[in-house]
Amino acid sequence: MKITRRAALAGIGTLALARQVRAFEPFKPSPQLLAAATKEGRMVFYTASFTEVEQEVINAFNKRFPGIRIQMVRASGGQLITRIRTEAAAGKLSADVIDHSDRGLMKEVENLFADYAPPNAADYLPSVLISPKLWPRLTAAWSIAYNTELVKNPPKSWMDLTKPGYEKGAIGQVIAPSGGTTWTRIMFERQVLGEDYWKRQAATKPALYPSGAPLSDALVRGEVQIAPLIYNAIMPKKRDGAPIGIFFPPEGVPIVPYATGIPKTAANPNAAKLFLDWSLSDEGQAFTIKDQGNLTSLKSPPFVPEGFDPKVAKVWVPDFTQFATLRDKWLEEWNTVYGYRQ
Repeated sequence: MKITRRAALAGIGTLALARQVRAFEPFKPSPQLLAAATKEGRMVFYTASFTEVEQEVINAFNKRFPGIRIQMVRASGGQLITRIRTEAAAGKLSADVIDHSDRGLMKEVENLFADYAPPNAADYLPSVLISPKLWPRLTAAWSIAYNTELVKNPPKSWMDLTKPGYEKGAIGQVIAPSGGTTWTRIMFERQVLGEDYWKRQAATKPALYPSGAPLSDALVRGEVQIAPLIYNAIMPKKRDGAPIGIFFPPEGVPIVPYATGIPKTAANPNAAKLFLDWSLSDEGQAFTIKDQGNLTSLKSPPFVPEGFDPKVAKVWVPDFTQFATLRDKWLEEWNTVYGYRQ
């Protein structure tokens, strides 16, 4: 499938990330749901997001609803979808909530999920919804980060990551097959930055990492100097004092709306519904934006993250049909260009 630059750029700015924020009311569940969820008292949460990030979410949820114990199971995107398929085939799917970065893979297992919609369903952008059962609990954004102790002339754009001058291994990259977040980034690189971007970037001989978590740790330790990273993977480290600079590149900010739902087999469906209702509410979205640096798929955001200026850095959301149909072919091509073998 040949993608024109004009078609690719059509995805720029499609999330309505307003420059203004609005007041909102705290989340208030129905007494019936709260009672039923508290009676269950627990839930199992499968996620492809980062452990540190999701533990912060769980802690914030438990401040509001201390009667629900959440067991988190975290895996990279490919590993998680394999686990879901395997457990479901054996009739042993133990998750009460499943949260994944690859909407295409989640669409393929849509039949595993129960009917669910949050109370504020009408407030979400229809363009990011792939199923009435699956909702964008997180909307992650790509950024470029660098170690301020090692980099005195930091990059200012995506294209700067293709320029000579960085020593071999100075730039770190997450491998393309790691999951939906990275697939979104490399799709953006090819469609918006140009078909030769991978080749030019690969010529810098970047160090390759299996996911954003070890790459962000390597950046803090100085094992790499510069790295494209999901903002919520690196922002907490900067917030906690690590020598990190972060910016949103002007050519575009690839956005990753997650797909999250409640399996039909959930043992604790009320606790799962309470967790998702809170997560998708204005209160839950405000937390993940303000405290973690995510964006949102709400039509009108309660906040925009620190450092994100919609007038400068335009968001980019992949066309979902292309996202699903191009994946395997383009991942294999990326593997070849970067010399990566699983």
